[in-house]
Amino acid sequence: MYPLGMDYSRESGMVLIPTRFVWPYGGRVVYISGSFTGWTQWPMTPVEGCPTVFQTICSLPQGYHQYKFVVDGEWRHDEHQPFISSNIGTVNTILLTRDSDYRPPILSPQVPPSGPGSSMDVDNEAFQRVVRLSDGTSTESLPMISDADLEISRHRITVFMSAHTAYELLPESGKVIALDVDLPVKQAFHILHEQGISMAPLWDFSKGKFVGVLSALDFILILRELGSHGSNLTEEELETHTIAAWKEAKSYQNSQVNGLRSAVSRQLVQAGPDDSLKEVALKILQNGVATVPILHSSSADGSNPHLLHLASLSGILKCICRFFKHSPSSLPVLQLPLFAIPVGTWVPKIGEPNRRPLAMLRPSASLSAALSLLIQAQVSSIPIVDDNDSLLDVYSRSDITTLAKDKIYAHINLEETTIHQALQYRDDPFSTYGHTNQRCHMCLRSDPLHKVLERLSQPGVRRLIIIEAGSKRVEGIITLSDVFRFLLGS
Repeated sequence: MYPLGMDYSRESGMVLIPTRFVWPYGGRVVYISGSFTGWTQWPMTPVEGCPTVFQTICSLPQGYHQYKFVVDGEWRHDEHQPFISSNIGTVNTILLTRDSDYRPPILSPQVPPSGPGSSMDVDNEAFQRVVRLSDGTSTESLPMISDADLEISRHRITVFMSAHTAYELLPESGKVIALDVDLPVKQAFHILHEQGISMAPLWDFSKGKFVGVLSALDFILILRELGSHGSNLTEEELETHTIAAWKEAKSYQNSQVNGLRSAVSRQLVQAGPDDSLKEVALKILQNGVATVPILHSSSADGSNPHLLHLASLSGILKCICRFFKHSPSSLPVLQLPLFAIPVGTWVPKIGEPNRRPLAMLRPSASLSAALSLLIQAQVSSIPIVDDNDSLLDVYSRSDITTLAKDKIYAHINLEETTIHQALQYRDDPFSTYGHTNQRCHMCLRSDPLHKVLERLSQPGVRRLIIIEAGSKRVEGIITLSDVFRFLLGS
């Protein structure tokens, strides 16, 4: 069906090409207006689960077309699609050259030339800057950034991160939760769930210092051990088994795997308030941790330190976005669409060699399979998809703490429990797969990098699932770690 306002004559039998138009930059009410609508405004609808993305499908004849968007009453054009400047202002342009495979073509005739009733006229000189399209997808060469511009962007970000310290990450108010290493594992499990956190630093009173971190990964390992045959750790032992005992046993197991004679405890990765943002970011990336405790001690020997904050890449990214917000042109790389940048993990295309596969699971997969994949693939989350690879939900490491609710972990079988069932244990038991909730933070491959960074800098957002507009088919995933490795060139 073509938009209203297109006065086609039904005698010519012209073949129309269904073409999708997308406005991925937000707004409350969005319309498309073009030479193919007689410049009347045709409404666009939000994509389900991605309210900042609007789309519509127009059936167009082969040939050259111009269009613009009307966003909340303001005329706009998409700077990331081909456009020209003309006597009617800046407009986007397309040239359709062959039938679309999107759906069977329908017969309908030609588009009349713009009449006197039109508020805009077609600029015939626009053919100088057209792009050949099929199914609405550009086949022009990908936008590229020069090595010089990339180095300029990385240099300016590095200079900023080197000149600013972790002290700037400290909030004006808030709380930071730490756990005593002599606390029973079961009690620690419940504390993390009740406080809505996935990790906490560990304090050893006998040593007078922080000695490590208890994270959701520890509970994944504990649950796998509880569920394994021949395990020495029973549910009853969680009542008295302390964090310190668990950490010691874990260190011993790791030493056996690595062929070491004695257990070697992993040192706590930490930073001080005077460390630069770059130093903090590198500690997070190089050690594969989600957060770094910011500690301060007034003693020369560093005894009795105070826990000031848990620094994360999200907090550092927020500082970067705030600093460069009013001068985005100083970082040329931020203007590129996501698909033109070597960042993130993408679903491999046919014939693409040596690309790391993207870990995804069906909702019918077992919870045991999900936990094993989180560990083996060394990822913090797994997209849950249907048979068409369309996004349904996300299962993350932090979801494991919800099993502390009503002692669910004590009576579930990891092999028999499906991911669908495990997701129902979360705080919102009424969420369904048909309505992707706010846990699924998404973006499009066409989103410019600066938009992606803004979303990733929001509290609680560690990753964005890259989806196809309309179908929500998963195309990739981009994490905070991916972004910082790219920006720092590491």
